[in-house]
Amino acid sequence: MSNNYFQFKQFLVKQDKSAMRVSTDACIQGAWTPIEPVVKHVLDIGTGTGLLSLMLAQRNDSIIIDAIELDEHAADEAKENVAASPFHDRINITQADIREVTLDKQYDLIICNPPFFRDSLLGPTTNRNTARHALSFSYADMFGVLEKFLANGGYASILLPPVEHEQWEKLLQTNGWNVFHRLHVRPRSSNDVNRVVGLCSPNKIGNTIEEVVIYEDKDYTQQFSALLRPYYLKL
Repeated sequence: MSNNYFQFKQFLVKQDKSAMRVSTDACIQGAWTPIEPVVKHVLDIGTGTGLLSLMLAQRNDSIIIDAIELDEHAADEAKENVAASPFHDRINITQADIREVTLDKQYDLIICNPPFFRDSLLGPTTNRNTARHALSFSYADMFGVLEKFLANGGYASILLPPVEHEQWEKLLQTNGWNVFHRLHVRPRSSNDVNRVVGLCSPNKIGNTIEEVVIYEDKDYTQQFSALLRPYYLKL
């Protein structure tokens, strides 16, 4: 996925301006995150190329999505990707800091693929560091945004590596929230889990755990193929 664009079945994602390009992890999150019948308004935090918004819009033709992106270049690219898609009338891209933006509604679903790493070494590229590392947008910041914008009865989908997800879950528990559904992602069945998509809420109860394995030998597993078949050209 290192090209300057990624062609999906129903839309094209240009990615030469955004610090974070299309990733398998994000595609899994966008394809798997449940869209319950109650969901009408979605907030995509740190949309980057607009990938998650486009994936959700493809899955449900009645949802309206507000997507917020801090980086000006990435926001411009997301606007281009959305404008060229069949879903342009249901996705609104705004370049802003989510901690400071004023929104006139609350959201039934909030989705975020946030900065992952808190203590790892930084790279040479500033905008990529901001996208990958929890430098300016902490987990406490993320929780504050969820608390502010999540509608009563709503839920959030957050993608993190396992260690970071544990830290995130502890913060949630401290504030009376619960991770009620998890997707564990393994590159291969012999590998440890390397990503977790957690669904969290202040009022939903449960402890459901699913798992997806991406590869079997050099091929995609049947499970992964079924999940991404609506999107990937070669599936």
